[in-house]
Amino acid sequence: MVKSGTLILGVAAQLLLPLQLMFSVFLLLRGHDAPGGGFIAGLVAAGGFALYLFAHGRRAMHSLLKVAPRDLIGLGLLLGVLSTLPAWWRGQPFFTAQWWDLPLGITLSTPLLFDMGVYLVVLGALLTAITALVEIDQADDSR
Repeated sequence: MVKSGTLILGVAAQLLLPLQLMFSVFLLLRGHDAPGGGFIAGLVAAGGFALYLFAHGRRAMHSLLKVAPRDLIGLGLLLGVLSTLPAWWRGQPFFTAQWWDLPLGITLSTPLLFDMGVYLVVLGALLTAITALVEIDQADDSR
């Protein structure tokens, strides 16, 4: 089960990753009215995946994530660009906030879409950097 780290680190990573991801979603959603937002939420999520990476190895983290970290960067940038279009279509300046009331009392907004894009860019960039450093370290160890 645990390949890279100790047994305690492996169990802790499995327990903490879901908690960190839930906390990151809380920070993402809270960021419009209080401190928080996409950037800090992406940092918290990346920290959870980094802990899992150190405990279980690169392959286990990639199989858990199911998406390449670089793809998260592209998706985040796409969401950021898409968040500007509704205002433009209504003849308003870019980044003018738009809100839509959906069924079940849910409100969707362009600031939330933008924050989700920031979240994915930060998560993808940090995971790309961390996995690159792990690969370099493993390559140095094999010499």
